[in-house]
This record gives sequence, C-alpha cells and structure tokens, in this order.
Amino acid sequence: MKVFHFIGRKYGLEDIRHRRLKIATFDALNDPFELFSVDLSDKTLRQQFRWLASNLNLSQGLLCFSRRWDNPVQWSHYAESHRGLCLAFEVPDSLLTAVSYKRKRLVTEARRILATGRLDSELIHQFLVTKYSHWRYEHESRMFLTLPEPDPESGHYFEPFSDRLKLTQVIVGAVSSVTRQDVEQALGDLAQSVQAFKARLAFRSFRVVRQRDGSLWR
Repeated sequence: MKVFHFIGRKYGLEDIRHRRLKIATFDALNDPFELFSVDLSDKTLRQQFRWLASNLNLSQGLLCFSRRWDNPVQWSHYAESHRGLCLAFEVPDSLLTAVSYKRKRLVTEARRILATGRLDSELIHQFLVTKYSHWRYEHESRMFLTLPEPDPESGHYFEPFSDRLKLTQVIVGAVSSVTRQDVEQALGDLAQSVQAFKARLAFRSFRVVRQRDGSLWR
C-alpha cells in the first residue's frame, strides 16, 4: 500500500540522507487520548491502563502514515505549515492497520475488561488504533514496531528504509524553501528510483496538488 508521512524540512531531509524514519512512542504523540479510548470512569480500570501505557512506551513504537497527501490541514499540522515535506512509502498491507475513529469512548470493551479482569491482546490492539472522530481527516494507518536500540547520538528510535519501508516519492511543500538540489543531494543514489516534485495549492478546491510547471521549483 502507498502511504504518506508528513515531516518538517530539516528532519525530512535528514531522514532521507540517513535512509530511515523516526519511530514514535505513544507518550510522544500529539493526542492525549492515545491508548485511553476506553471508558475509564472506573478507578481500577484507570490504574490498569496507566500500567499498560507505561509498559508499552518501553517496548512498542509506531510509524504513522496517511493514506492521502492532498489535505492542506495535514500539511499545516505536520509539515511546518506547508514548508516541510511529505514522504511516500510502499509498505506491505499486512504491516499496516487503519485507525478506527469513534465519537464516544468504548463502553462495551470497558465492561468486558471489568467482568473478566483481563486485558487480552485483541483488546489492546483495538485500543492502539482507536481515536476520536475529529481526527478522521488524517486517514491514518499505523505500522507497529518493537523498539530497537536507541540511536547513540540522538537517543531516538529509527526504522531503516527497506523492502517493507520503501521510499517512492518526495513531495515538497507549496511554500517550502527546499530546492530540487536539496532533495537530489539527500537522495543520492536513490534519485533514479524516487520521484520528487513540488506541491501547490489547487485553484478550484481546498486541496494540495502537484505543481506541473517544473520551472517553478528550482
């Protein structure tokens, strides 16, 4: 499946140069309800989920993708207000899970946990991919990963480009100062197989589209 990752210009070019993508941990995501999509009005359940969150943050990470690149809100939120990049990847369908968007917290699931006293793997996975419905514009799919050893310089976690994370396109934001040369230098020997182009704002809709006039991106 082709999926898209929005990122700022500095770290986007850096990730391309180093052939890697930063792995996020749940406690660093911008939604404070991550992992807490269930009804937590019961105190015991709240304690269980705090324990779950703290343990997952030590062992599990994720790569966040969108199934679309043309939404201007995503460019504004995750790509430096259209000054950054959008990186397109081919990822095997089996490694991606689409996020489920809900208007209300999960009540039935909370009752099931309270009745059985167990947080089974099926329920945990459901909580990992459930978000509030107002996030629906992201069209998000997630790739879950066991955290590797952290990078010794930055302390962050990274997933290298590979057959399961294959870079296919670099889309430069509509008002980005990133030049064609910047992208080509970062790509190096990947420049022959990775398509790079500049985005622009559509004339007739609230969408981001490809800039077809190559002379406008130097």
